Amino acid sequence: MGLKKLAAKVIDYNERLENGQASEIKPLHVEKVLEKLRSKSTELEVEIASAKSADKKTRLESKLQIARTHIERAEWLLKELN
Repeated sequence: MGLKKLAAKVIDYNERLENGQASEIKPLHVEKVLEKLRSKSTELEVEIASAKSADKKTRLESKLQIARTHIERAEWLLKELN
Protein backbone atom coordinates (compact mmCIF):
# COMPACT_ATOMS: atom_id res chain seq x y z
CA MET A 1 0.00 0.00 0.00
CA GLY A 2 1.45 3.31 -1.06
CA LEU A 3 1.19 6.57 0.78
CA LYS A 4 -1.70 7.70 -1.45
CA LYS A 5 -3.80 4.72 -0.35
CA LEU A 6 -2.75 5.29 3.24
CA ALA A 7 -3.75 8.94 3.00
CA ALA A 8 -7.14 7.88 1.60
CA LYS A 9 -7.59 5.51 4.52
CA VAL A 10 -6.79 8.31 6.97
CA ILE A 11 -9.39 10.54 5.30
CA ASP A 12 -11.92 7.71 5.53
CA TYR A 13 -11.01 7.19 9.19
CA ASN A 14 -11.47 10.91 9.93
CA GLU A 15 -14.95 10.81 8.35
CA ARG A 16 -15.88 7.75 10.43
CA LEU A 17 -14.49 9.45 13.53
CA GLU A 18 -16.64 12.52 12.92
CA ASN A 19 -19.71 10.29 12.49
CA GLY A 20 -18.96 8.47 15.74
CA GLN A 21 -18.25 5.17 13.97
CA ALA A 22 -14.58 4.93 15.02
CA SER A 23 -12.54 5.57 18.14
CA GLU A 24 -9.73 8.09 18.13
CA ILE A 25 -6.18 6.98 17.29
CA LYS A 26 -3.82 8.60 19.75
CA PRO A 27 -0.14 9.31 19.06
CA LEU A 28 0.78 7.13 22.03
CA HIS A 29 -0.83 4.14 20.32
CA VAL A 30 1.23 4.71 17.18
CA GLU A 31 4.41 5.18 19.22
CA LYS A 32 3.86 1.81 20.92
CA VAL A 33 3.44 0.10 17.57
CA LEU A 34 6.53 1.88 16.23
CA GLU A 35 8.55 0.62 19.19
CA LYS A 36 7.44 -2.96 18.49
CA LEU A 37 8.18 -2.63 14.77
CA ARG A 38 11.66 -1.24 15.41
CA SER A 39 12.37 -4.04 17.87
CA LYS A 40 11.24 -6.64 15.34
CA SER A 41 13.37 -5.00 12.67
CA THR A 42 16.44 -5.24 14.90
CA GLU A 43 15.70 -8.90 15.65
CA LEU A 44 15.40 -9.66 11.95
CA GLU A 45 18.71 -7.94 11.20
CA VAL A 46 20.42 -10.12 13.83
CA GLU A 47 18.78 -13.25 12.40
CA ILE A 48 19.86 -12.31 8.88
CA ALA A 49 23.45 -11.88 10.02
CA SER A 50 23.44 -15.36 11.58
CA ALA A 51 21.43 -17.13 8.84
CA LYS A 52 23.33 -19.97 7.23
CA SER A 53 21.11 -20.88 4.28
CA ALA A 54 20.38 -18.56 1.41
CA ASP A 55 16.68 -19.44 1.48
CA LYS A 56 16.31 -18.44 5.11
CA LYS A 57 18.27 -15.25 4.54
CA THR A 58 16.04 -14.32 1.59
CA ARG A 59 12.88 -15.00 3.61
CA LEU A 60 14.14 -12.92 6.53
CA GLU A 61 15.15 -10.05 4.23
CA SER A 62 11.62 -10.06 2.82
CA LYS A 63 10.19 -9.83 6.33
CA LEU A 64 12.61 -7.03 7.16
CA GLN A 65 11.49 -5.05 4.10
CA ILE A 66 7.86 -5.42 5.19
CA ALA A 67 8.73 -4.25 8.71
CA ARG A 68 10.55 -1.21 7.29
CA THR A 69 7.53 -0.36 5.14
CA HIS A 70 5.28 -0.52 8.19
CA ILE A 71 7.69 1.68 10.11
CA GLU A 72 7.54 4.30 7.34
CA ARG A 73 3.74 4.22 7.42
CA ALA A 74 3.58 4.48 11.20
CA GLU A 75 5.98 7.44 11.18
CA TRP A 76 3.84 9.13 8.53
CA LEU A 77 0.69 8.50 10.56
CA LEU A 78 2.34 9.87 13.69
CA LYS A 79 3.18 13.09 11.82
CA GLU A 80 -0.41 13.35 10.61
CA LEU A 81 -1.76 12.91 14.14
CA ASN A 82 0.45 15.62 15.63
